[in-house]
Amino acid sequence: MQTLQRTFRAAADLAAGLPQLQDFTPDLLLIHAAPAWFETPAALESLLAAFPGRCLGCSTAGEIAGSAVLDDHCVVTALCFDTTALSIHEADIASTTDSYAAGQRIARSVVESRPDLLIVFAPGTAVDGARLVEGLMDELPQRFPISGGLAGDGGRFHQTWTIGPSGIHSDRVVAVALKGPGLRFGHGSYGGWKPFGPIRRVSRCEGNRLYRLESERALDVYRRYLGEYAHDLPASGLLFPFSVLDENGQETGLIRTIIGIDDESGSLILAGSVREGSFLQLMHTNSEGLVDGAEVAAERAFAPGVRDNASLALLVSCIGRKLLLGERVEDEVEAALQMGPRNLAVAGFYSNGEIGPSGLTSDCRLHNQTMTITLIGEAQV
Repeated sequence: MQTLQRTFRAAADLAAGLPQLQDFTPDLLLIHAAPAWFETPAALESLLAAFPGRCLGCSTAGEIAGSAVLDDHCVVTALCFDTTALSIHEADIASTTDSYAAGQRIARSVVESRPDLLIVFAPGTAVDGARLVEGLMDELPQRFPISGGLAGDGGRFHQTWTIGPSGIHSDRVVAVALKGPGLRFGHGSYGGWKPFGPIRRVSRCEGNRLYRLESERALDVYRRYLGEYAHDLPASGLLFPFSVLDENGQETGLIRTIIGIDDESGSLILAGSVREGSFLQLMHTNSEGLVDGAEVAAERAFAPGVRDNASLALLVSCIGRKLLLGERVEDEVEAALQMGPRNLAVAGFYSNGEIGPSGLTSDCRLHNQTMTITLIGEAQV
């Protein structure tokens, strides 16, 4: 497996870099770009025209290239496989309530080919990412490996985009299925957040909208515990997510971020759905906790058999982590890579949600507020 990565700051730079990418003759281009590139999409459209049927990507809340975290750039990572076959798939999402069915549609389009790994990029707004992943899982074999994330838009939660064979869209899930005798991959996901305060039961919710905790309006509870930070809602919600516990009060390894509020109904809008009868507990952290969390994710991903063959690390981290880390944001990327080989290509983005296996169950889930790592490579066969 060979890789070539190029980073572009302006449309003219991308146009100048096209010949080198074409000479590389890639099987797949992963494209992660800031929202401005999609708002004025001519440069991206020229890239898609140069590589028809081979482009996959999304908008971001920050681009990862090597150990650097960028803003306002377009990062193109070209991949050539030796023995691995791939196919790219797409499915529209008509509305948030269509998320589960959209996941099913993607899964049904790939399941007959029996791939070994599925990488998914989905819209980061007007979607229930948790239900999307559930739809994928229910149609694929048990514990099938899925990774990827929800597109970002710089933390605005207004409009995001994905890139696939049919072009650029705000309402489409895209995925690449990989299969081959030499394909090797690994996963790791972890947050680094700590719970605080009482555990409260979810007494009313609909999808990703949380209405009541115990007998109180969810927004009232949340504001009371945030104190002075409540004045900055919904932005401050990124700094105080929920830990999700199951109906028995046991940890699930899942975190849910608050991305919006509704004063009239007293509800919280979460980045992924929760279930009535489950329990939630507030969480907080600091920079050191997030960097330590990235190290744990790396320990899980860089298993010896995977590390020796890894050619690409795909990092998907949460916009909330980027905001909290501030000028230290590259510290978590460096922590995630410290166990990797020197020649490892690194691509990724800051997202509205991360997709990958749960550390507790190995089933794939939508995560919030994690660093999620996927390693990909090929062994000789």
